[in-house]
Amino acid sequence: MAHAITNSAGITSINTESVAATRPSYQAYQILRFGFTVAPIVAGLDKFFHLLVNWDQYLPGAVNSLTGGHGHQLMLVVGVIEIIAGLGVAFKPRIFAYVVAAWLLLIIVNLLMIPGYFDVALRDLGLSLGALALARLSAEYDVN
Repeated sequence: MAHAITNSAGITSINTESVAATRPSYQAYQILRFGFTVAPIVAGLDKFFHLLVNWDQYLPGAVNSLTGGHGHQLMLVVGVIEIIAGLGVAFKPRIFAYVVAAWLLLIIVNLLMIPGYFDVALRDLGLSLGALALARLSAEYDVN
């Protein structure tokens, strides 16, 4: 809902921020921005604590071999990258929404290398599309 403001000179202006806040597209932008800030940060932190899941199970044996058997350390690096990506979405969604979308596509490729995780890959495809939607909405609403 627009809020008209009249100053002492009798000039009326409309508070466009209030107008934007009532638009469904702006609300979708805020929901996606919140989700793509929190989810990567939580997932990244959990790479260190394994409270949600043992993330090492999502690392294909071939990738673990490429790291010389240091797959767990690689997952810790992944956690740091995810935390940075989540913080990036919080502060610069116009850029970092694309970073998260690309990151999710890399995760999908990784998951397709492991039999039994195709359902997770499909869910990550949906998340990647959501990150792309956030990137597009950020073109309009992220004015930083």
